[in-house]
Amino acid sequence: MSPEELPSKETASPCDPLGVTRTPRPFDLSTLAANGLRRGFTTGTSATAATKAALTLLLTGSLPGSVDVSLPDGLHYLKVPITETPQELGWASASVIKDGGDDPDQTHRARIIVRLRRNASGKVVFLRGEGVGLVTQPGLRLAIGEPAINAVPRQMMRQALEEVLETDSQDLGFDVEVGCENGESIALRTFNPRLGIHGGISILGTTGIVEPKSLASFMASIAVYVRVALGERPSEIVLSPGNLGQRFARGHLALPLKQIVQMSNFAGFSLDCVSETLEELHHALPLLWIVGHPGKLAKLIDGVWDTHSHRSAGAVEALLPVAEAHAPLLVDFLRDSNSTEAFIERTGGRADVLPFWCATEAAIARAVEGRVRGVQEIRVRLFGMDGTALGAAA
Repeated sequence: MSPEELPSKETASPCDPLGVTRTPRPFDLSTLAANGLRRGFTTGTSATAATKAALTLLLTGSLPGSVDVSLPDGLHYLKVPITETPQELGWASASVIKDGGDDPDQTHRARIIVRLRRNASGKVVFLRGEGVGLVTQPGLRLAIGEPAINAVPRQMMRQALEEVLETDSQDLGFDVEVGCENGESIALRTFNPRLGIHGGISILGTTGIVEPKSLASFMASIAVYVRVALGERPSEIVLSPGNLGQRFARGHLALPLKQIVQMSNFAGFSLDCVSETLEELHHALPLLWIVGHPGKLAKLIDGVWDTHSHRSAGAVEALLPVAEAHAPLLVDFLRDSNSTEAFIERTGGRADVLPFWCATEAAIARAVEGRVRGVQEIRVRLFGMDGTALGAAA
C-alpha cells in the first residue's frame, strides 16, 4: 500500500457506496511515509494484538506467533508478531514489542503485556497492569480512577475478542489487564505526570499506526493538553509557543504545569481547542494568558495563525503599523532589522520602546479576542529570547 492509499477519517469505511462489504487489506509498514521515514504501530495496536493472542491461547492452549489486528479505518489489518510471556494460574498472557517505526517515541521497543481471564459480568473490563498509568485528573475523557487506556484501543480490543470468538455479542465477559514492562520509568520521560496520569504509560492511538513525526499526532497532543489545562475549570491558563511562557507562568503566575500549554506554531489550532473545550465544559474562562517572543506572537496581529517561518511572513512587517501609530521614531529601526530579536537588541535602552511593546501586546490581544470564544479576558506578555520582559511585565 502506498501513502496515497492511506484512508482518511472521512472516507474510511468497510463498505462501498452500495453497501457491499469490502475485504480488509494488509497494511504494509515497509511502505515509507511521505517524509521518507518508517511507520510503526501504536501501543493500542500492541495491546490489541496481545489481547487477541491471549484469548487464542485461552481457547486453544496454543499461543500464535502473530495475529492480524483490524485497524480502526475498517479497511486494513496489520500482522503483529507475538512474544511469549510467563503464564500465571487463572490467566492467559501474551506480549508484543511495540515498534514505533522512525518516530522518536518513548515507548518504542516497550513490551506491552496483556493478561486475560473470563469473568461473570458478561462485559469486557479493562484493568491496569503494572506499568500502565492511572487517571487522576479530569480532562482526558477517561474517568478518574480508570486505567489510562484510551477509547479507540478499548474498542480495538473488544473487536479482537469478537473476532476470535466469531461473534458480535456484547456479552463477552472478560477481564483484560494491560501492562507495560518498565512502564513506570518510561512514563517519567513523557508528559503523563503533567497530565495527571500516574504510575505508567498510556495505551494510545486513533488509527493504530504511528506516522513518524506526525503533524497530526503533535496537534492531537496539543488538544489533550488544552483539555487537561481546562479540565478542572480553572480561573486562568497560559498558551505559549515555547519555554518562555512556561518560565513566566511558573515564576510570575505560580500556575501549575498542567495549566500551561505549549502550542508551538499552532496558535489558531490551540485557540480553537480552547473554544471547543470551554463549550464542552459549559465554562467561561476568566483569563487567558498568551506569552512568548514577539517573533512568533506578533504575526497574530495580521491574522497569521500558523506561525512557522516556512508558512508565514516575518513578524517585523506585523509590527510596523504598531510602531507607526505608537512610536514613530522606532519605524526606521524596525525597517532596518532583519528579525524582531535584532530590533530588541538595537532598541533596548530607548524610552519609547516600552510603550511600543505594550501597544503590541494590546494588538495581539485584540487579534486573539476575534479568534477565541468563551474567554472573558486576554492578556499578552512578550519577552526577548533571553527572558527579558518587553511590555507590561517590565
